[in-house]
Amino acid sequence: MNLLDQKFTPQTWPEHPETATHEGKNKFIGFWLFLAGETVLFASLFATYLALKDSVPNSEHALAADIYSLELVFIMTAILLTSSLTSVYAIYHMRNYNFKQMQLWFFITVLLGASFLALEIYEFNHYVHHYNFTFSSSAFSSAYYTLVGTHGAHVCFGLGWILALIFRNQKRGLNLYNAPKYYVASLYWHFIDVVWVFIFTVVYLMGILG
Repeated sequence: MNLLDQKFTPQTWPEHPETATHEGKNKFIGFWLFLAGETVLFASLFATYLALKDSVPNSEHALAADIYSLELVFIMTAILLTSSLTSVYAIYHMRNYNFKQMQLWFFITVLLGASFLALEIYEFNHYVHHYNFTFSSSAFSSAYYTLVGTHGAHVCFGLGWILALIFRNQKRGLNLYNAPKYYVASLYWHFIDVVWVFIFTVVYLMGILG
């Protein structure tokens, strides 16, 4: 019998369902190739930001230390790192063939990710209206919004990806066809979190502390 068509129980479910099939292994390899390209993209954006972070036309334009709010960024960081933990719980339940718990923890991950995204939108809005810190204000502001905004776009994409898996498989349950998809989505979410840790350090901490 084809593994994809086989009926499983918690006792017969593979220990690593994400790589139990040839298709699953291919998805895993393809994801890492995709991630290599994403890493190059963000490395380029970080390099551009570091090169332009002090490039403002005159003293009237805001610098990093003038506008960044560590309190808000700490909250955003805590939320996103917590969402990474909830995705770990989801994969734990996937490997134990507990579909409902897996779906629940992925949904909690989505809620946390959406909360992070809402705070990021609030942050951008605050900078624009209180400091006139817009995308076109300076080379520094352009580099900032491009880097942080690109990360935000990736968060939005990740939320859509996980939600699509949750709703598409609601009636199908867990099998060896969709298990690799959930696993790869979780890895992508961890990647987003790692990128944010670098943004928190390079953009916000270095921006305020110098």
